[in-house]
Amino acid sequence: MRTIMSDRLLLRPWHDGDADFLLDLESRWEVVRFLGAHPAIMRTRQDALASIRRRRAVDHPVHGIWLITVADGVPVGNLLLKPIPLSAGESTGGPDEVEIGWHLHPDAWGQGYATEAAEAVLHDAFGRGLARVVAVTDPDNHASQAVCRRLGMTALGRTAKYYDAVHELFEHRAQHRAQGPPG
Repeated sequence: MRTIMSDRLLLRPWHDGDADFLLDLESRWEVVRFLGAHPAIMRTRQDALASIRRRRAVDHPVHGIWLITVADGVPVGNLLLKPIPLSAGESTGGPDEVEIGWHLHPDAWGQGYATEAAEAVLHDAFGRGLARVVAVTDPDNHASQAVCRRLGMTALGRTAKYYDAVHELFEHRAQHRAQGPPG
């Protein structure tokens, strides 16, 4: 999986050596409370190592799950870009629907890292041909909804289409640029 850079951040693949950070990050209820239909805290280093293996298994030219680090290598969070699972009984959509999501360590909140990391990944993904990305947020997750708005995502309202739960749905479409000077 590739590495992506922004002005202040480096997004890189997860390594086993990141297990202590991941355990610290996802053992905090304030971090995981909005993740999935049934959020749960991570309890052991073995759980962290297993999660890192699953993150590294996303081997795709566009999709990925990255560790977000600041320039000096200190980890601050996680960013994903991957196919989004439909809720049970949903038949529209499918593997072409891709979500972007993030969660950061509380020490990194309020510094613009989620927005900057997501902008970098979106720029990379749209440059690789991805046409549309969605984000789903818990209706009470106002911080992530604010990030979606800063990213220029369009709010599409509430949906139960994904993850068997009700979410606020946002989308972002690639901006197609004309090639070469106008003729």
